Amino acid sequence: MPKMIFVNLPVTELANSIRFYTAIGGKKNPQFSDDTAACMVLSETIHVMLLTHAKYGSFTSRPIADARATSASLLALTFDSRDEVNATVERATAAGGMADPNPQQDLGFMFSRSVQDPDGNVWEIFWMDPAAVANA
Repeated sequence: MPKMIFVNLPVTELANSIRFYTAIGGKKNPQFSDDTAACMVLSETIHVMLLTHAKYGSFTSRPIADARATSASLLALTFDSRDEVNATVERATAAGGMADPNPQQDLGFMFSRSVQDPDGNVWEIFWMDPAAVANA
């Protein structure tokens, strides 16, 4: 079985977060979702667990950070083309996200933009030329 990643994020409005993560390609897994959490499947190995503050707080005694004021992580997600990067950022913005909280980068072999979710978490949406990866 391949290793999987579950990114756990605290959210203030679960429905708004579900809408945003659907816009970037997630599909809600009802088996691991209820009124306090939603499991958004981005791929067979990447899942984002959206947890209300009360639910998130049941896993830690540490205070929940305000991702709009501080940066604890930058999450990156690959897409198949530059056009798909741009389209994903547009869909995410229409679903309540904020486009380009960080500067766009175009290195020729790699193109990236970023989008901030409704709770301030930043996702780097990027494409990398497969030929550049094969020659690295």
